[in-house]
Amino acid sequence: MIEQSISIERMEEAINLFGLFDENIHIIEQELEVSVVNRESSLKISGEGENVMLAVKAIQGLLSLSAKGETIGQQNVRYIIELVRTGNEGKIAQLAGDVICVTAKGRPVKAKTIGQKRYVESVLKNTVTIGVGPAGTGKTYLAVAAAVSAFRDKQVNRIILTRPAVEAGERLGFLPGDLQSKVDPYLRPLYDALFDMLGAETYQKYVERGNIEVAPLAYMRGRTLDDSFIILDEAQNTSREQMKMFLTRMGFNSRVVITGDVTQIDLSADKASGLKEAMRVLKGVEDIGICHLSQDDVVRHVIVQRIIKAYEEDEKRRTAKRDKR
Repeated sequence: MIEQSISIERMEEAINLFGLFDENIHIIEQELEVSVVNRESSLKISGEGENVMLAVKAIQGLLSLSAKGETIGQQNVRYIIELVRTGNEGKIAQLAGDVICVTAKGRPVKAKTIGQKRYVESVLKNTVTIGVGPAGTGKTYLAVAAAVSAFRDKQVNRIILTRPAVEAGERLGFLPGDLQSKVDPYLRPLYDALFDMLGAETYQKYVERGNIEVAPLAYMRGRTLDDSFIILDEAQNTSREQMKMFLTRMGFNSRVVITGDVTQIDLSADKASGLKEAMRVLKGVEDIGICHLSQDDVVRHVIVQRIIKAYEEDEKRRTAKRDKR
């Protein structure tokens, strides 16, 4: 059992570090099996030698983020603990990123993980970016934030968001209403992200002006999309033909972001995913970025990370059994 001290210069840093009801410190104590006590202007960390060393690195990393104006939450704490556990504490400094966009309620949108940061950098750098990863990694939300930012800065004249209306165990024909009512549930995540960024009234104003369009992928056929920021969401459910059709819609001064999760393909078994094929065909093509996000980049509830990990481990076991046959 050893003890180490970390001095804290400002009370604001301590408040940010500890979090509401000391929840951040409790996570550090539970995950690393240490005790953290606040004494005057310093923190005393005690426990087994290696655990204390990891806790010190994690707390110092969190304090460095706090000093740069970052708000410390549970997701930050768990992510930084994982970085120090894997010997990647040197990457913590990269986390204090620039604001991509400010929401209608004044909340800054930033990349929260190294993977998200690389993804955003690719979106801003390349004409086409393919972002692939599990649920909760911010693929769609960050792409919409980048689109709204480009629109506000007058880099583009339109935002176009689209999804393939693929049925996941349910039938479109049984839903009530006209065609738009039937496809709206598939587009709801895109509406939600835009409402968050712009507010419902501003969103509606831009829709009426034609500056924002949210539509099923089938509506893209035969069009040329100039001066637009175009996002194709749930791209794992596109066919080869649909993906090629979509990619050839892009016109001058446009940017495209394609997002998807190859572990959640709802196509029939005899159909190949257009996203998988695009990743293979477009690999290495100039001005096209392909970004892979992982469970480490999940920014939803910690249980989402655990669920994704459990499914990945189950898939590995089933693959190993098939290989033995």
